[in-house]
Amino acid sequence: MIKRHNYLDQVKNGFGVVPIVILIGARQVGKTSLMKMYEFEGSKLFLNGQDPEVASLFEHLSQLETYLKIYLDEALDGLLLIDEFQFIPRVSTMLKLLTDKHERLKVLCSGSSSIDIFQHVEESLAGRLRMVEVFSLSFAEYLLFNDEKLYQIHSSISTDEPASAFENTIAPLLDEYLVYGGLPRAAKTKDPRQKLAILDDIYKTYLLRDVRTYIKNEHTVGFNKLLRLLALQTGNLLNINELSRETGLSYRNCVEYVELLQQMYIIKLAEPYHTNKRTAITKMKKVYFCDTGLRNIINSDFAEIDFRPDNGVIFENYVFLELLRNLNPGGEIRFYRTRDGAEVDFIVNQVFERWAVECKYKTLDKPSHSKALTVFSEMEQINKRFLINKNLNISDRDVKFVQGYLAGKIG
Repeated sequence: MIKRHNYLDQVKNGFGVVPIVILIGARQVGKTSLMKMYEFEGSKLFLNGQDPEVASLFEHLSQLETYLKIYLDEALDGLLLIDEFQFIPRVSTMLKLLTDKHERLKVLCSGSSSIDIFQHVEESLAGRLRMVEVFSLSFAEYLLFNDEKLYQIHSSISTDEPASAFENTIAPLLDEYLVYGGLPRAAKTKDPRQKLAILDDIYKTYLLRDVRTYIKNEHTVGFNKLLRLLALQTGNLLNINELSRETGLSYRNCVEYVELLQQMYIIKLAEPYHTNKRTAITKMKKVYFCDTGLRNIINSDFAEIDFRPDNGVIFENYVFLELLRNLNPGGEIRFYRTRDGAEVDFIVNQVFERWAVECKYKTLDKPSHSKALTVFSEMEQINKRFLINKNLNISDRDVKFVQGYLAGKIG
């Protein structure tokens, strides 16, 4: 089992200040594995919230305490793990009572839909919990799943050095990662057909099944069209009126279902960067998928990355996810676009500093500068400027050119 230290560290830090930590993210991103691999000095007990017998334990506090004293620790000094905890009625009330009464008890939960979670995490738990967003594997983690030596090599490469001699070994795995994504089950196999079959299974068995809980039966066809349209519009401005016309769903339903997909961690929306310039577009958002493999299964396209017309938007989606995974608490990712077409792909606000980031899925013979990146950065006084590309790793005229497979290291 590969340890994902970034998330494990976040859990540990969370327990330093609160008794309850919740791992939240899409289905099949590895939340359960993270729960089980979390190291804790003391007794541990794992419960599945989808089990009706487990849910019944939470009906009465005395009953739950008795169970935990027998199977966890007599003094309730230990770690309680609850997978898919949102399926348990009144779970937030019981967790509040438990952790208030037993101060040494820690609770690590997981959930796959923030809709359900926010319904169950009531105000009574305010100040008692921390939420940790879990995404599919980063590219570095993907390397670790495939080849630990390559992962170690990748870890040693700096964005401040010229192109690495190992580029020809690592870059093909990035091509694979862009097509099949980073869902752990798919990452574990090297067989492309098995990867595709696993992604198809996750899409149909988990995503579509979960969605049926929230959408009306008569909207199923329109919702499926909406999903495919969003996949085709990756990296583009989201036009709800256009989606409504194409899907046959009402404007209101489209807004609700786009928000549903966000809450289920299928997509993420990037908001425009606000300036005082009247030429800036300030309303429409851009759409990205939380895993490129899932995006491609929805789009039914697994052609090699170099031979497909959408390779640029897939690469941009990948960079967005790498930036998202490395955001500081309170950070955000926006984009800048003017009405005359000038655009900067990402403006990363890391609270204490800002970056401007451009993506170009191209092999560059020499540094090729983006006028929009330069003009915007000077206008907004942003000193950290990056252009993520296929092959160049060099600094030139205040812009840091970074090879794609190092995108997760910028900063």
